[in-house]
Amino acid sequence: MSESRREFLRFVVAGTVAGTVAGKVAASCPFDHSLLLAAPDAGPAKVDGDHFEVCHAVRDGKTFARPPVSKRYEVIIVGGGISGMSAAHYLPSKDFLLLEKEEHWGGNAYREEYEHQGFATGSAFDFEGSEAAKLASELGLKQLPVNFPDPTIVNGKWVADTWRGGLDELAYSKEIRDGFKKFKERALALKVESNVALYDSEPLTKYLAGLPHEVEQWWDGWGPSNWGARAADTSAYVALVDFAGMAGPNRKDERVTLPGGNGAITKALTSHLLAKYSDRMIAGAAVVAVEQQKDGVNVTYSHEGKLTTVAGKVAIMATPKFITALLVSDIPNAQSQAMQAIRFCPYPVINMIFDKPVYNRGFDTWCPGNTFTDFIVADWTVQRNDPSYKQKDNILTFYTPLHEEDRHKMLTVEGCQKIAASALHDFKKLLPEFDVDPIEIHFYRRGHPMFMATPGTYTKTIPAARVPMDRIFFANTDSVGPESLASGGVVAAQKGVEWAQKRLAGKTAMASAQSVGFSA
Repeated sequence: MSESRREFLRFVVAGTVAGTVAGKVAASCPFDHSLLLAAPDAGPAKVDGDHFEVCHAVRDGKTFARPPVSKRYEVIIVGGGISGMSAAHYLPSKDFLLLEKEEHWGGNAYREEYEHQGFATGSAFDFEGSEAAKLASELGLKQLPVNFPDPTIVNGKWVADTWRGGLDELAYSKEIRDGFKKFKERALALKVESNVALYDSEPLTKYLAGLPHEVEQWWDGWGPSNWGARAADTSAYVALVDFAGMAGPNRKDERVTLPGGNGAITKALTSHLLAKYSDRMIAGAAVVAVEQQKDGVNVTYSHEGKLTTVAGKVAIMATPKFITALLVSDIPNAQSQAMQAIRFCPYPVINMIFDKPVYNRGFDTWCPGNTFTDFIVADWTVQRNDPSYKQKDNILTFYTPLHEEDRHKMLTVEGCQKIAASALHDFKKLLPEFDVDPIEIHFYRRGHPMFMATPGTYTKTIPAARVPMDRIFFANTDSVGPESLASGGVVAAQKGVEWAQKRLAGKTAMASAQSVGFSA
């Protein structure tokens, strides 16, 4: 669901609900103080996050010096998320340099741990048979099936299998329940795949017309969590295809995951690559300029306060398009405009850690009308697939996408703390058994982690934005679509590697682009 990575913050509040005093848990601290303020003698709250000063300088048009080229490679990969790391993994020639702005690898598919229990900080699940799932298998990971319908909690009632057997159970009036049924009937009757361009050009709200507000409210939670956009800003194609897979008569739940979500894949990929190629991977390296030359590409980056320029015969930009457009020189104007037309959702993710079971009734539970859209049980698939497994801590991951106009709320510590407090408040009021405090909260703030599946993005904007230059390939999930998925990042990496091989073998950029389906 899952991972901008060039301008997002990973922000952690640790010690949280039970504040820490001299290394001990102070469980009696009231929530608002123990979460939002560290205990007086414990110092300020621990904050880990992006170092985005350089990125903001690039955004604001600052010109950086270009030191002489110090090293040369065949391929330079910019961006160490799942797309960039996959590109490094698939390259048959390992004469590459991989640069990542963060100190950790994985981007939005990043795994964290608490007492050896993995949990996701972003991209949460994958799909059986996807390119990301194949990569996981290659890395020795056995992803576990979800195979369980998503429940909904609404008006104090837990409803299983929301869009199939659960519609009559929703705690709404009959008129509203009938509205949900009417939408289902209307949506499943459409032949969406017969005219992709048409449905992709229309907003989902066209197909919500005349229905109760609560139906649109449900989509205003589902859409932002999955593809960053509310119903009014969502491509009808993206929503209706997704809905058919969820509510259609031939529905099969193809989701697979592990604790840590797709971060389990990038963790394995990190270990695999660092074991062999640590000298070709630099974390904490913020790229400030990518300049195409006659016979290659010069890349300038800032690392440990020093600017360095390296050269590659080709480059793969595994970065979101809005930052790619700022880094790469001489992108054709129409293509640059297409890159900058792709919108990105501000997206905090909150992990609440409980020292006792609080909720294990479903993998992904939806809660329309709250600060968060849904929450996931970190180890749910392990519980279902391993009878010997004993849950130690109940870790719940809350997805809390914001409206674009609310992006500023994540710019301050206080703003993030208010979001965390609101999420806990809303959770505790959902059901009586939720009225319990977690022992710790981790807050990850990301300004632009996933592109929004707005009307026209899939069929018009992405194809215009992703066309390679002579020596630069544009990868990342926003080169594939129709929504931001880990599998899209892997597919983009595979195409980037194939393109690079052909380009290095002497084929023209146009012929190489045509061969991978990324031509204009």
